[in-house]
Amino acid sequence: MAEEERRPIIIKRIKKKRAGHHGGAWKIAYADFVTAMMAFFLLMWLIGSTDKGTLRGIEEYFKTPLKVALAGGSGSGERSSVIPGGGKDPSEKDGQLRKEPLEQSETARLKALKSRIETAIETQPLLTPFKKQLLIDITTEGLRIQIVDEKNRPMFALSKAELQPYTRSILHELGSMLNDVPNKISLSGHTDATPYASGEKGYSNWELSADRAGASRRALVAGGMDETKVLRVVGLSSAVLLDTQDPVNPINRRISIILMTHKAEEAALNEGKKVTLLKEEPEARPGPAGAPTK
Repeated sequence: MAEEERRPIIIKRIKKKRAGHHGGAWKIAYADFVTAMMAFFLLMWLIGSTDKGTLRGIEEYFKTPLKVALAGGSGSGERSSVIPGGGKDPSEKDGQLRKEPLEQSETARLKALKSRIETAIETQPLLTPFKKQLLIDITTEGLRIQIVDEKNRPMFALSKAELQPYTRSILHELGSMLNDVPNKISLSGHTDATPYASGEKGYSNWELSADRAGASRRALVAGGMDETKVLRVVGLSSAVLLDTQDPVNPINRRISIILMTHKAEEAALNEGKKVTLLKEEPEARPGPAGAPTK
């Protein structure tokens, strides 16, 4: 009994452990999944918004990347980004060069020329007396300069394409100024609605307006304008009246010079309109007998 009393008593206690949590591993996995899905949808958006030319460039790059690297170029259809237009403007679809800055600079250039011509009209003794006959504005086609008739001060001889001396001087002054911008020129002649006595069968307002436009072109070139700037010379008769309420108003008899925007120039060329060089004839081209004042 004494030995049993000395034997130590061992008590075993079993502790039950609860199942531990998994920590934040699932959150990391979910974040990776969401990131992958965002990247996937972004890739699909880029592919869907990229034109066929750019896709072909990308395809060629991955087919022969070394060839593209050695030959130069972006390897993505002449662009530096798969986003249409590249650069900072994803809405542009016509290559790396953005059109908006080009159009803005062109407009600024035309406005500067407009300001210079207006200053010349106000300061030069040769032009100041005719400032009411010089109408200058900027239209969708470009900078338009119109030289119009006044009742007692016509630009041309009666029913002829013969320039008055002061009209010739005005065109000479304008000729040198027009070289300050690279824009091409559209030049048109206009008459009022008073018909010739012979009607439209013979020499009419159409021929007269075309001849006057041609005479004005020659005067501009004589004044120093680069002859290669001329893109179009036309006679419009009385088809485009300045004063539609009074078709016989002298203001309808005018010469219109338009320094065309690049967009207007492209449109004219795309329509198949080329430079129309009027036949060189004497400026004093008489009309038929009985012709009215024009």
